[in-house]
Amino acid sequence: MYTFLLFFQDGGGSGLIWTLLPFVFIFGIFYFLVILPQKKQRAQLQEMITQLRINDEIVTNGGIIGKIKEVKDTSFIIQSAEKSFLEVGKSAVVGKKAE
Repeated sequence: MYTFLLFFQDGGGSGLIWTLLPFVFIFGIFYFLVILPQKKQRAQLQEMITQLRINDEIVTNGGIIGKIKEVKDTSFIIQSAEKSFLEVGKSAVVGKKAE
């Protein structure tokens, strides 16, 4: 209760500043620990997707592993088994298959 009263002690608008300061601090920490690394990871994934070529092995977000047989504007044709060809969107690719 005493700290709550300290915020409004001087009676001016500075009480509002001291009230909002912890929220600004928390948002700053959240930005640097969560949002910024996610942006960097998303940019790296987009760069990797643009560099994929025929015969690269990829993994989709559904867990399908396949070899790229054709590259289209918004999708890939992949071969996941001997006679199984699938068309997957580029947004479904989560990475290259680990060697």
